[in-house]
Amino acid sequence: MLSILLTVIAALLLATTLLPRLPLTWWPVRSCEFPRLQLAALAALVAGLAPLTAPPWSWVSLALGLAALGLQATRILPWTPFWPRQVKRAEPGQEARCLTLLIANVLTPNRHAETLVDLIHTHRPDLVLTLESDGWWQAQLDAALASAWPHAVRVPLDNLYGMHLYSRLPLIDPEVKWLIQDDIPSIHTGVKLPSGDVIRLRALHPRPPAPGEGEESLWRDAELLLVGKAIHAHPEPTLVAGDLNDVAWSRTTRLFCRVSGMLDPRRGRGMFSTFHADYPLLRWPLDHVFTTEHFTLKAMRRLPHIGSDHFPMLATLCYRPTRADEHETPEADGEEHRDARTTIEEGRARDQQE
Repeated sequence: MLSILLTVIAALLLATTLLPRLPLTWWPVRSCEFPRLQLAALAALVAGLAPLTAPPWSWVSLALGLAALGLQATRILPWTPFWPRQVKRAEPGQEARCLTLLIANVLTPNRHAETLVDLIHTHRPDLVLTLESDGWWQAQLDAALASAWPHAVRVPLDNLYGMHLYSRLPLIDPEVKWLIQDDIPSIHTGVKLPSGDVIRLRALHPRPPAPGEGEESLWRDAELLLVGKAIHAHPEPTLVAGDLNDVAWSRTTRLFCRVSGMLDPRRGRGMFSTFHADYPLLRWPLDHVFTTEHFTLKAMRRLPHIGSDHFPMLATLCYRPTRADEHETPEADGEEHRDARTTIEEGRARDQQE
């Protein structure tokens, strides 16, 4: 009985591993991309227990478990220190061309603003981006940050998609855009570095594929790919940051990177899993910073708990266009660009029908 049970579990693990390969946007399919590390750990456990059961079931469960483990490993290994770093390390002495960005999904009902404010004053980032921040959060942040972070873009909303950007550096032509859905904002702005250089920042928080949010990942995918196409069309020094409600190794995020030509500073460094802050065994990287080839990375870290279901992220990047050739920029082929256009068109059309 135990032999058959273990084989069934191994088969389910392999099926869950293969399911995200289907070109479907239903949330039960896309959500299988999130817990790859957890699924890999279960597959390793099954493979380890298989020799303790009776043949021929032991051989079947061992083969299925190892297959699931191998397939999961191919996805998650690039986000471990065992992989080459995609974004090169910054050299010292470039402070005027560096900026530090703090990203925090605050969780709208969370009322521990002082915890986040203390972190901000401790690390003194150049940019503070908050997600899920409503009018109450705006009042707390304005009172605490207005003097030292005088440049701001405020989008207070009560629908879990409010966002605020506070900056010590001048913001150039900031805009709030509603890219795919008219209740999901994004912030797009230039940022003037102390060196005088201007870089672009695009702050996103698309709708996740989850019960009660979106039955499909279509709108999230369309927003990410729309931004990716815009970056590809206008190749300028750009950072994309926010809670993207997607993991770094997903089909959509990898397509976004190829379409846009953007790099992930975590590749070769670690996962920096930010969600769920309260459940150590159920965590994955949802909060991201992507860069064009013009940047190097000085530091990146996950910050302590702030009462939210997300941990904040802190990253220091340096604008170093002369080192762009050191990076291997991902590129999409013609079919992938067509897939991106189709997803964008379907996302826009479906939103008009809703």
